[in-house]
Amino acid sequence: MNYGALLPEIIMMGGAIVALLGGSFLPRRRQALVTWFAIAVACGSAATAAVSTRPPTVFSDSYALDNATTTIRILVPLATAVVMLIGRQEFRGSARESETASLLLLAALGTVVLAGANDLLIVATGFLLATVPLYALIGLSRSPAAAEATIKTYLLGAIFGVVMVFGITVLVGVAGGSTYPELQQALPHVPAAAIALGFIGVLAGLLFKAGAVPGHFWVPDAAEGAGIGIAAFITTVPKLGALIALARVVDVIPGTVNAPLLVGVLAAASMILGTLAAFWQRSAPRLLGWSTVGQVGFLLMPVAVIGAEPSARAALLMYLVFYAVTNLALFAAIAALPGRTTIPSWRGAAREHPVITSVVLVGLLSLVGTPPTAVFVGKLAVFTATWQGGMPWLVVIAAAVSVASLFYALRWVSVAFQAPTEPRPHPAAVQLQAVTAVTLGALVIVAVASSPPLLQL
Repeated sequence: MNYGALLPEIIMMGGAIVALLGGSFLPRRRQALVTWFAIAVACGSAATAAVSTRPPTVFSDSYALDNATTTIRILVPLATAVVMLIGRQEFRGSARESETASLLLLAALGTVVLAGANDLLIVATGFLLATVPLYALIGLSRSPAAAEATIKTYLLGAIFGVVMVFGITVLVGVAGGSTYPELQQALPHVPAAAIALGFIGVLAGLLFKAGAVPGHFWVPDAAEGAGIGIAAFITTVPKLGALIALARVVDVIPGTVNAPLLVGVLAAASMILGTLAAFWQRSAPRLLGWSTVGQVGFLLMPVAVIGAEPSARAALLMYLVFYAVTNLALFAAIAALPGRTTIPSWRGAAREHPVITSVVLVGLLSLVGTPPTAVFVGKLAVFTATWQGGMPWLVVIAAAVSVASLFYALRWVSVAFQAPTEPRPHPAAVQLQAVTAVTLGALVIVAVASSPPLLQL
């Protein structure tokens, strides 16, 4: 057993345990040490993943260490570290600061495991590890909205989790094995109805994790009810592992079942519903929650053609990286101006906080797919891969939805550039979050230069 190949995961698991135990013995005034320790652990895990040499698979082909897993091993811990910086203001002094850091590391670990899973049983394990901490994280703010979001997330997670386990049971039962090489060998000789039943079950669970239709209902409520830092996490990190896991599953389903068409239809439904629902939202986190539902629709496009187009995997990874940077930049901007959590409250922000408003402008234009922003490059790669993969109809729908999404982006930005109707005091910008927002906003533009290497993955 090559346990050394799992060093990045081991670092995160050990860090989560140490953070939980260490926080139990530290006084509240020193709980910040746990958060900074967790940030160091996340960065250390990402650095280890970046420099480690690895075999293609470990543990009897049950865990893949390919380019997709490596990308997620680097991206997820770094995104988690950024989330801790974004939420630093609300975490500081909390009675549950150490628990928050530990839960974030555990949820990040589950996301990485989900992405690397090359075995349906590992998919179930990663799903649980990535999902259960979210229930506690969403409810940490102890508000009525957070309580409602926690209950909704828990109930949906339980239902979709059971459906996923049922689907895994069916596929493993008819194939006589759970690893993907075993499935690829056995499933072509299995009745198509059994494969379809099992695949739909697994698909349902992973779509819940990604926040796509029909498992999307929890995302906007959780984004609005949780704190800004936690909202940034749940709208960014979970989908990073879930979409890679889904791409691996779709790739092993034989042609006797039209899995690409089903994924393509759900992609169209997600992008249309998420974009239209974001139009008239007043809460900025809730707007971004609906936006992330729409973005998952775009991310499902390369998943739908993963078996037909060689460039689809690289396009998916590129879009995941660029979307993560963009979404975190927007939440960092909201966290930097704590008095402006609703769209109307951003009136006059361009005059009072021009730099932070610029980050919001760049971030929203990136989500829409406006050149020369990062997500534009990701969308271009995704559209190309989907068209070449034989789904031009999905590209046409995605292009129309991208144009329509300009509405909610310009609605937010236009409010920020309007003069305030009456003087209203707003707190000064929080420096740590402001620096984080500006840094990420710059990366939304600079990250375009990293697109050629990503296309080689």
